[in-house]
Amino acid sequence: MKILVTGGAGFIGSHVADAYLEAGHEVVIVDNLLTGRKENLPANAKFVEMDIRENDMTGLFEREQFDVVNHHAAQMDVRKSVEDPRFDADINVLGSLNLLENCVEYGVKKVIFASTGGAIYGEQDYFPADESHPQRPLSPYGITKLALEKYLFYYHEVHDLKYFVLRYANVYGPRQNPHGEAGVVAIFARELLTDGQPVIYGDGKQTRDFVYVGDVVESNVRALEYEESDMVNIGTGMETDVNEIFRRLRDIAGKSDIPEQHADGKPGEQRRSVISNDKAGEVLGWQPLVSLEQGLARTVEFFQNRDTRKL
Repeated sequence: MKILVTGGAGFIGSHVADAYLEAGHEVVIVDNLLTGRKENLPANAKFVEMDIRENDMTGLFEREQFDVVNHHAAQMDVRKSVEDPRFDADINVLGSLNLLENCVEYGVKKVIFASTGGAIYGEQDYFPADESHPQRPLSPYGITKLALEKYLFYYHEVHDLKYFVLRYANVYGPRQNPHGEAGVVAIFARELLTDGQPVIYGDGKQTRDFVYVGDVVESNVRALEYEESDMVNIGTGMETDVNEIFRRLRDIAGKSDIPEQHADGKPGEQRRSVISNDKAGEVLGWQPLVSLEQGLARTVEFFQNRDTRKL
C-alpha cells in the first residue's frame, strides 16, 4: 500500500513510518518541521516539507494516489491550545479537514487518526476510562481531537471513507521532544542527563497512563489491517504518578544526588488519567508488552547516546 504519514518527522509519526516501511509499504511523509526533526525521517520514505493547511496538499494527493492516510500531524501542546484556541483549531480542525476533503476527492480508502485518551475524557468518573466514558475535554486541544473524531464519523457515513481512531494515553520513548509540554519523561530525562534540575509541578501525585511508543506503533500496524471503522483506547490501564516517574528516571540515570523539587501546580491540570485497553484487545488483538521500567530504561539510553548539546 501507499501510505501518507502526516507528522512523520515527529516523535510517534516517525516510528510509525519506520514500521510501515519495514512491513513493505510505500511511505510518503508530510511534515512542516516546526516540531518534527529531519533526523527522525526514515531513509526509505519520500519526504515532503509541507503544512497540512496548505492548498498544495491537493496536488500531492493527486500525484501520489494514496491508499491510506495515517494522521499524526497536530498542534499537541495543551497549554498553547489554552493560550491560543484559534491557532489550535486552525491546525487540528481546518488542517485536518483539508486532508479529509482530499481523501474523498482522490479515493483514499482509510484514515488512521491519532487522538487522545486523556484530554478527551477530562476528569474521569471511573478508572480506568473505557471508550464509553463521558467525553468532557477541558482544553481546546482535547476539543479539537474530539471534533475530528466526529468529522471522521461524518465522512464515513456520507462519503464511505473508512477510519480507525487510536486514543492514546501518555506516550513516551525515544525521539520524544524534551522541550515539549506533554513529554514529562523526556523532559525529566534531559534535565537529569545534563545535570539540570527537573521540576515537579504541584505535589506530583497527579497520575497518568504511560504507554511506550513501540507498543503504540504496533496498534498503528494492526489498525492498518483491520477492515472496519472503529475507535479504541491505546494505554496500559495502569496509573503512575509524576513523583514515581522522577524517582525511577533518577535511579536509571544514576543521579541519586539530584533532589526532588516541586513548584506550584498548573491550573486546570487533570488529577488522574488512566484508560482501559480492553476494547483494543478485543478489536485489534493488541496489548502493551513493554513494562514501564523497560520503557524508561530505553528512553534514558536513547538520550544518553545523543549529543547533550542537542537535547
